[in-house]
Amino acid sequence: MNVIIGMDPHKRSATIEVLGPGEQVLAGGRFGTDTSGYREMLTAGRAWPQRTWAVEGAGGIGKHLAQRLLADGEQVVDVPATLSARVRVFSTGNGRKTDATDAHSIALAAVRTSTLRRVQADGENMALRLLVDRRDELGVLRTQTVNRIHKLLLELLPGGAKTFLTAAQAKKLLATVKPRDVVGKTRRALAVEKIADLTVIDAKIKAAKKQLSELITATGSRLLELNGIGPSGAARLLGDVGDIARFPTKAHFASWNGTAPIDASSGDNSRQRLSRLGNRRINRVLHIAAIVQIRHDTEGRAYFRRKLAAGKSPLEAIRCLKRRLSDVIYRQMVADAAAVTTPVEADAAPAVLVEEDAQQQVLVTGPGGQAGASAGSSATGSYPGAGSSEKSLPGPAAPIVATGSRRRKTPTSRAG
Repeated sequence: MNVIIGMDPHKRSATIEVLGPGEQVLAGGRFGTDTSGYREMLTAGRAWPQRTWAVEGAGGIGKHLAQRLLADGEQVVDVPATLSARVRVFSTGNGRKTDATDAHSIALAAVRTSTLRRVQADGENMALRLLVDRRDELGVLRTQTVNRIHKLLLELLPGGAKTFLTAAQAKKLLATVKPRDVVGKTRRALAVEKIADLTVIDAKIKAAKKQLSELITATGSRLLELNGIGPSGAARLLGDVGDIARFPTKAHFASWNGTAPIDASSGDNSRQRLSRLGNRRINRVLHIAAIVQIRHDTEGRAYFRRKLAAGKSPLEAIRCLKRRLSDVIYRQMVADAAAVTTPVEADAAPAVLVEEDAQQQVLVTGPGGQAGASAGSSATGSYPGAGSSEKSLPGPAAPIVATGSRRRKTPTSRAG
């Protein structure tokens, strides 16, 4: 008998419920997450030889328990919190919740959903994620330190210092200041301390960048060859995305990273609005890549200008470019995953963008993330004119509009 063990995890406790065939409740209980409590929970679950653990938030609050179960040879699936919440509301008719009802809802969601992601043991991607999180923390710490140095220099020097300030430049400016009063000497001493901190932070950032580059190269990924994607961006993509195969199409990937707009059509009015959903860290990586492409002579800049010429605002044009870059990155990650199973020649140029024309197929290679995109091509389809590059899915169906005694079809979706 195959059973599902739903788990509502917390930091120091976990509540489980065992569901058998026909959604019959077989057992349940609350256990601690310390060594003895975890062993008791594992022993209780192993009373059924064929079992699957369904953990809510296996990549978040339930990660520590999910990974421990995997290490002990258990099969674990991840149940999103939004899915279990819907099951709880639809099952009970209200939003009341306890740990027991949560565990029941998680188990029900796992029984009724066959597409749940199977949890894998942490590997290289998790190491990249940890390192890039540390790199982001160092970046925030550096910004805070530079801001404090700016404040002190403004009080020590007329006009202060320039915006982009390095430790060497700050040290040189501070050498010209020799205050005689107590307040000025204190400010100068604090500035010296902050400049020393900035030097240490810069060294750590440099070391983190080198370590990230080495790990990315070891994975075989070629994301660094795309224009606008640096070590931190590539590490964030690899760490957060994990297995690219979990996204069936580039439209699913765009919806996940928040670059696909949300359809807000109503009646004959067809429109899309900006999506605030999705993985905002990946969205930030795509935004940085878009800005880098616009600032340099790349196909991304040409694409951006075409959108401006088509009547879009600068913000709308950037969103279109981010959607296009999402497709480029998706294709590159799919190609990298395929290269792991099907090795390619070492001297082969990186495939950046594939565009199929009605008359010929063009394979564009080069270092630019947007190199070679044709003017009439679309990011939502392989063929030019397939749809707007800012849409992840086709627009609404064209309605039948009556005009006198004749009826004709009128398209309602506007082009990108």
